[in-house]
Amino acid sequence: MAAAALVTENFKFVSLFFKSKDVMIFNGLVALGTVAGQTAYNVFAFHCPCSSGRNYRYGLAAIGVPALVLFLVGVMLNRSTWDLVSECRLRNCRKLSGAAAFALLGTIVGRAVVAPLTWAGISLLRGQAYTCALCEFVDPGSLDGFPSHTGPDVLARFPCEGTVPEDLQRFWPTIERQLKYESQLIGWLLVAGISLVVFLALCMRRCSSPLGHRQEAYWALYRSCEQDLFERTAGAHARIRAADYVQNFFGFVSLSKEEEAERAEHGQQASPIRSRDWNLVTGVYLYREKEGLPLYSRLHKWATYRTEGDMEGMDKEMDLFS
Repeated sequence: MAAAALVTENFKFVSLFFKSKDVMIFNGLVALGTVAGQTAYNVFAFHCPCSSGRNYRYGLAAIGVPALVLFLVGVMLNRSTWDLVSECRLRNCRKLSGAAAFALLGTIVGRAVVAPLTWAGISLLRGQAYTCALCEFVDPGSLDGFPSHTGPDVLARFPCEGTVPEDLQRFWPTIERQLKYESQLIGWLLVAGISLVVFLALCMRRCSSPLGHRQEAYWALYRSCEQDLFERTAGAHARIRAADYVQNFFGFVSLSKEEEAERAEHGQQASPIRSRDWNLVTGVYLYREKEGLPLYSRLHKWATYRTEGDMEGMDKEMDLFS
């Protein structure tokens, strides 16, 4: 029952993670998932080698390597990353201003660092990896009654219970308390620094935005709705076109009742789309206006110029980054 409940909660978390449309909620879910992963890692996977020279590398790797992996995963899962790649591939990043590039990269990096910073912060606050990494560097002179001739080889074995002489085991609580104090101090300073940077970044974003608060909220809602509708419509279009090609090859196609109804209703409108049109609606977009009316996305811009029949203006406008 406990295992089933755990699986159920994990599925709920994953569902919320991918359905969340608010950046703050999304980042909060990322942080909570990272905390859960870090806790599980400490319980099941963290084992200090208790060996001079290895402790330091293992402790730092336990903090740094998962953080680096989480950062790279965050960059790869961010749609803006691939929008930027498409922009540079299709249009060679023409007219890419420094301000626009800074804003875009800031968005990508800002979303990607949530998980690694959470991992590093929780690791430091727990103190386990830091204690393993630096126990061999503790100054024996700072411990009353500790043998001065004892080297780092003995100090490195302290995190592993029962690996040091009995007469020295009484020093371990003092060593552990000192190292955890240092680790948690660094962790809290990291938390404070991140909080300050986030606050300043939000202030700069609000002050530099050309839109009011309500219009920004509407723009975010529009992007979310457009993305959802685009993906669902693309799925229906792909199914209809695939059904046509499969039927041409086999002479028939096996469809469910829902798919048959979908094909009957939208089959005439599901015409092939030219690569040029795909390229025009693919890439980076920040914000533009046309005669005072906002254009909220590349698709919105494409539809506006296409409706007006201004193909020359569309070709010129679509090359603009922002």
